[in-house]
Amino acid sequence: MAELKPFAALRPRPELAAKICELPYDVMSTAEARELAHGNPLSFLHVSKPEIDLPPDTDPYSPAVYARGRANLERLIAEGALVQDAQPCFYFYRQMMGQHVQTGLVAAASCEDYLHERIKKHEFTRPDKEDDRVRHIETLDSQTGPVFLTYRAQASLDALAAARTAGAPDVDFTAPDGVRHSAWVVADAPTIAQIQREFAALPALYIADGHHRSAAAARVFQARRGAGHSGWFLSVIFPHNQMQILPYNRVLKDLHGLTPATLRERLDAVFILQPGGDGRPGRKHELGLFLENQWYRLNFRPQFAATSDPIEKLDVTLLQKYVLAPLFGIDDPRTSKRISFVGGIRGSGELEKLVRSGEYACAFAMFPTGIQDLMTIADAGGIMPPKSTWFEPKLRDAMFCHQLS
Repeated sequence: MAELKPFAALRPRPELAAKICELPYDVMSTAEARELAHGNPLSFLHVSKPEIDLPPDTDPYSPAVYARGRANLERLIAEGALVQDAQPCFYFYRQMMGQHVQTGLVAAASCEDYLHERIKKHEFTRPDKEDDRVRHIETLDSQTGPVFLTYRAQASLDALAAARTAGAPDVDFTAPDGVRHSAWVVADAPTIAQIQREFAALPALYIADGHHRSAAAARVFQARRGAGHSGWFLSVIFPHNQMQILPYNRVLKDLHGLTPATLRERLDAVFILQPGGDGRPGRKHELGLFLENQWYRLNFRPQFAATSDPIEKLDVTLLQKYVLAPLFGIDDPRTSKRISFVGGIRGSGELEKLVRSGEYACAFAMFPTGIQDLMTIADAGGIMPPKSTWFEPKLRDAMFCHQLS
C-alpha cells in the first residue's frame, strides 16, 4: 500500500507564481542560475541555489550558502510572496509541454514507505549529493523540491483527477520555456479520504526523478525520529501512462586512440551501421552516432540484445557493455571525465554542436528508456545504469513547499 497525507503547503501568491517558481536546482549550473535570477528578487533560485547571492568563489556546500537559503526563504514568507495554507490539503498539478499533458497529485509521501521499499528506487545515490540535500532540508526546515513519483495508472484515479481539474485552477502560469503550470487545491475531507483510499490500494509507488531528495528526506526523518519530525516528504505523483521520458545522450571526449575508420570498423561488429539519419533513433535498440560531421544509424545486432534480463537489455546497458567499456576504455561512467551526458530536451542539434566545437570527438544519441522497463526493474530490486532517463517537463520548485515544523 502507498500511504499519503495531505499537508498545508507553503505556496506562492497566484499573481507572483510566474516570478517565483523555477526549474529544479540540479538542472542548471550556478552561473546559469545567477543569470536566470538576475534582477528578480522573487526568484526561488535565491533559495534553491543560494550561492548565487554570494561571491563567485564561494564553496556551494559551505554553511554560509545554506544559511543564505534560509534567510531568502524567510524573506519571501515575511514579504507575503509565499503563503502557507490554513489547513492540510492535497493538490493537483498539471503541466502542459507542447502537446504533452500530465496531471499529478501533490501529497506528502511516507518516509517509512521509502525505507521499507514500498516506494521503489531504480538508481544509486551519491553520498555527497545526499549530504547536500540533507543540509538544505535541515537548515531551511523545509522540503522545497518535490520528489517525482509514478504509479501504474488506475481508471478511478484518472476520473477523480479529471473531475477535480475541470474548473479554473488556483494557480496558472506559463514559464519562459513554454511549459504551462496549473494547480488546484483539494481541501474537502471526503475527497481527501477518497484519494487516500485509492492510493492505499496500490502495491507500490516508483521514484521517477528525485532519488537524492527522497534519500535525504529519509535521513532527516531517521535523525529526527521522536523529535517532532512527522516522517513525510514532498512529492508529486503521476500515472505512468502520462510520463514523458526523453533520451539521455552520451558525448565522448576522445576516441581512445582509435581512428574514426577503425572505430566504425569495431562498431560494425556490434551494430548494423548505416550512414544517414538525423540523430533521433526511431525504436528500441537503435542509436545514432555523430562522427566526423556525419550521422550514422546504429542497430544492435540481434545477439547482443537477446536476453530476458530487463537491465541487460536496456540500450544504455548494451552501449556501456559492448562499446563504452571495450572500445573507449570507460569502465565507470559515473566517475570518468571522458564522457558527458546531455538531456534529450536539448535535441540532436546540441550533440552536433558539441562535436563540431572540437570539445568532443563523437556523440551517441539514445532512444528513450521506457517507463515499463523502469517499473519492472524497480519491482525486481534492480538498479539501472547512471543517466538512463530524462523526464520532461521538470517540476517547478516553489509551486509547493513542505514545512517540517
